[in-house]
Amino acid sequence: MKKLFLVPVLLLSIFLGNNTIAQVMDDIYEPDHIPNRKPIPYAYLREADAMYKKRVWRVIDLREKINLNLYYPTSPIKSRMSLIDLLLDGIANEGITAWNTEDDRFTQPMGRSQLEQNFGAVEQTRTYTDENGDEQTVTIKGEINSSEVKQYWLKEDWFFDRKHSTMDVRILGMSPIRFYVKDDEGEDAEPRKSYAFWVYFPEVRRILATHEVFNNNNDAERRTFDDIFFKRYFNSFIVKVSNVYDDRSIQEYSLGIQSLLEAEALKKRITDYEQDLWEY
Repeated sequence: MKKLFLVPVLLLSIFLGNNTIAQVMDDIYEPDHIPNRKPIPYAYLREADAMYKKRVWRVIDLREKINLNLYYPTSPIKSRMSLIDLLLDGIANEGITAWNTEDDRFTQPMGRSQLEQNFGAVEQTRTYTDENGDEQTVTIKGEINSSEVKQYWLKEDWFFDRKHSTMDVRILGMSPIRFYVKDDEGEDAEPRKSYAFWVYFPEVRRILATHEVFNNNNDAERRTFDDIFFKRYFNSFIVKVSNVYDDRSIQEYSLGIQSLLEAEALKKRITDYEQDLWEY
């Protein structure tokens, strides 16, 4: 009985083996560490312990070498993607809320149609003449070009925690900045700049922690996006701090190299606060 049973099974396995495609793993092991990561928890902070706080807006320029790992790859490679592609995927599939660009206080949610419009991905109607001389009208749906995002705005709070005697920072929001040229302006035109949307940073940390960022030195020790922001592995410059003049930006009262010097002066003023509290 066993022999009669094994023969059909053997024939069936041969038949299936010749008609199925083998599963190939493009790695030497199955990666499961980063996909299961969780955000690094913040230390609990009481209002009474925050004896100093300053709100800061800064810009991360992705064209700087240290920030390139936030810009590339321009097209997803397996599970690895750029920061903007990750945010767009989170908005589309992970329940992340996009907020209106005109208000960084997260009071006006943004719909999908408005987000696509901010990226220039709108339907366009074009008319052409076919081979018979008749005019034809076609509607072309625009696509989001994520590689146009070259900068990010960060909104964060710097504070001194007297319980731990440290100056710390918490990022509150992030906004991609798109640089683009309209189709009718030509390649030599000056790029325009626009803000795509805002996201609430504590909400997006759960997806930042499960996606890796390229490490030039070791493919087996890649950081996550959450590591990059939590450990401040990026370069940026201050564009605004909270002030009595309706939180005006530096560019409203300073231009050129003077605005960069003012930004460094504001940065030094914040860091000096912590140093001035110590006695040597």
